[in-house]
Amino acid sequence: MRTIRWLAIAFLCSFCAPAVADAAPVLVMGKDGQAHPHAHSLAPATTFPAVRRVTVRTSLATASAKKPKRTVARVLEDLLASGAIDEVTYAERRAAYDDAKKRLKKLKGARKVELGAVVKTLEDVAARGRLTPSRLAPLFLTLQRNVEWWTAGPLLSSGRRVGFEGSQLVWQYYRGAGIQIQVLGTFGKVNALWSARQNAALGQAVDELLPLAAERAGGLAWEYYFPYAGGRAPWVSSLAQGTALQALARAATRLDRGEEIFPVTSRALTIFETPTPEGVRVPAGAGMHYAQYSFAPKLRILNGFLQSLIGLYDYGRLAVDDRAKALYAAGEARAREEVPTYDTGAWSLYSRGSITRESSLNYHLLLRDFLNSLCTRTKDLLYCGTRDNLTRYTETAPVLELATTRLRGGTYAKIHMAIDKLSSVTLRITREGTVVHARSVGSLARGPHTLGWQVPRKAGAYEVELIARDMAGNPGSVSGPLEVLKPKKKKRG
Repeated sequence: MRTIRWLAIAFLCSFCAPAVADAAPVLVMGKDGQAHPHAHSLAPATTFPAVRRVTVRTSLATASAKKPKRTVARVLEDLLASGAIDEVTYAERRAAYDDAKKRLKKLKGARKVELGAVVKTLEDVAARGRLTPSRLAPLFLTLQRNVEWWTAGPLLSSGRRVGFEGSQLVWQYYRGAGIQIQVLGTFGKVNALWSARQNAALGQAVDELLPLAAERAGGLAWEYYFPYAGGRAPWVSSLAQGTALQALARAATRLDRGEEIFPVTSRALTIFETPTPEGVRVPAGAGMHYAQYSFAPKLRILNGFLQSLIGLYDYGRLAVDDRAKALYAAGEARAREEVPTYDTGAWSLYSRGSITRESSLNYHLLLRDFLNSLCTRTKDLLYCGTRDNLTRYTETAPVLELATTRLRGGTYAKIHMAIDKLSSVTLRITREGTVVHARSVGSLARGPHTLGWQVPRKAGAYEVELIARDMAGNPGSVSGPLEVLKPKKKKRG
């Protein structure tokens, strides 16, 4: 038990993200077909937000409606005919696909939906000419694991992490997309195994992960194989790829397997040199931004960008790789421009660009810890100072402003207010100590807002109070007098 506990702690330290300590236990399916909770999760609870069901269904429905000419069976036949795969591989893949479709017909409800989604994604990848030889291993492993889980395993809550006995891979359930290899989570686990010096498991993880890298953009990448937030499979993430480089470089030096691993990881640098959507490279300002989602270059998520830089920094140092060092330098030049724009003066932003929004508490702490990692490595005042700012904000009360002081009685009016950071807000209006109106809003972003109120007809002096609580639980409030004027007299007809 002490070893397991140390392994979990070591993972959190190596990934620099204490905000993820609330991860749910992983369900592990044994060779007997039964699923059992693992003592500790070795993967971060916070990776990508839950996939939207409508996005998955829309993209898959579109793919099936087109009746693509390339079927999975036809693609496998073509690969065999061209010599890209041998007869044994063809027979195994074809049998697995046919078996999945037969089993799918016998399932009902959620099990049918989830396995069906994985089958349709495989068919969609084939229809678009993306079912290449190097993708057979990860895609058919995904198919196999989903057949195993949805025919024998328990139903899952969205986002639940699962695993399989004898394997180090981390899987995650995305509702409407089945269970998928959680690339970021798996390489985070590799970092944990490295930190805890669990060398046998570390070696096993490397053995499983190297064959799952797919040919992409002239190099190699650990891809995601499900539709996500508007992107179609396969797609890549700078966050996951940067963590992969970091984790594998650590494993290579620990296990003395550099001659085997570094030729693979060297090719994995290519997506940082390739523009989106095949790669993650986005020219920006003084350098390069590396996109968290290859299909969304205008969405800038700072925590993922910084972790990709940390991965490149560590990899360049451990592998003594000049390409990685140059990629880090190009990204770091852009990071110096971006980091200040994510500090609002009261909290942090999670993203900018196509979507601009503030961080949740977990993402705020995650960003703070990635800044700390850069501070530790570079001693740069920008990263160290912003880290200190974000730490201070977790202890600072939200600041509210109340702008409305007079309203007309008998009307539906708006209370104008503003707040400096994401918070839950409660509005209370009293008259002579008696509450006449109260309402709560789960969360309001920083900036100006209005809160509606059906103003009583009774004129006189009222008191308005706004009570806020930020994501870290810090309370703040503001109050002021409100004059309610007499209702306007109705004009006689």
